[in-house]
Amino acid sequence: MFEAIPTSSSQITFSTSRSSIISHLFPIKNRPHHIRLSFGRRFASGIRCKAVEITAAESGIKEDKRKKGRYALENLTTWLLKQEQAGNIDAELTVVLSGISLACKQIASLLQRSSIINLTGVQGTTNIQGEDQKKLDVISNEETYSGNYIVVFDPIDGSANIDIALTTGSVYGIYGPDEQCLFDIDDDSTLSSHRSSLTRQLDEARQRCIINACQPGRNLLASGYCLYSSSVVFTISIGKGVFAFTLDPTFGEFILTHEDIKIPKTGKIYSFNEGNYDLMLLYGGIYGNPKNKNSKNGNLRLLYECAPMSYLVEQAGGKATDGHQRILDIKPEQIHQRTPIFIGSPDEVDKLQQYLA
Repeated sequence: MFEAIPTSSSQITFSTSRSSIISHLFPIKNRPHHIRLSFGRRFASGIRCKAVEITAAESGIKEDKRKKGRYALENLTTWLLKQEQAGNIDAELTVVLSGISLACKQIASLLQRSSIINLTGVQGTTNIQGEDQKKLDVISNEETYSGNYIVVFDPIDGSANIDIALTTGSVYGIYGPDEQCLFDIDDDSTLSSHRSSLTRQLDEARQRCIINACQPGRNLLASGYCLYSSSVVFTISIGKGVFAFTLDPTFGEFILTHEDIKIPKTGKIYSFNEGNYDLMLLYGGIYGNPKNKNSKNGNLRLLYECAPMSYLVEQAGGKATDGHQRILDIKPEQIHQRTPIFIGSPDEVDKLQQYLA
């Protein structure tokens, strides 16, 4: 508020010894104690205007007491770089996680356009378990051998939902470097003359790597999933809590929307053989996929489905078990080994184990 008082000065001058009102408009740090704005036009008689401190009640301005958000607008790339700077991950793991997030964006794009570009329906092939493969199952599953980390991936979990536009997801887990997965291949100069030998070396190296990929979930360095629904949500844990990023379609960036997710100790979401993991993680409850007459070991794969999701839920404060032991303590004997699983709020999992004991 400004108060006009007579002055003999020949200039109009705005001065204040305390600039409380101006600070509402210009929140400048380290502003000077005196603010003086002078205009050179002269008048025969002058009026000096000075700023007068008033209360919010006097001005009719309501004070904004809204609490600031716990996090500023931050994308996944920036978040990963901060984790690298803090020493939580190294540069190569940052690259791996960035590559996974990019793959998820590509899968999301294919899913959204699947009906338009004729990617619905089955491919006409079956996977190693004898299940019919959808066209997108085949496209999204491309194996590569490079770098030091072992990445296990279920590229499209729930692919049966593609044709009817229901929720699907991708699940991933990352294990540490293993010397058995570092391929020592002959250089290019000997490639043409030793092609058969090179092929044999690659096959042997792949088999060694696959065998060493069969590790218990407690060895995971990071895991997460990407949910493809009304929005695309990339959820991740690097052993320092659980964070979720939502894809902004305008900029093509994953933006941090859920920070340090904690699963409630108990909940009302009970899902058996229904894919409600994301709902259970946020609101509490329990998800189960038990063994049955047709699947004596359950339907889900231990290495690349159960272990990554169990790692994630434990980072959020939950529990995961096969009914008798902790999922993360089970060492798979085969890549596609299945296991029963019960996962969710700690109190709900404890109750279930009491019934199964």
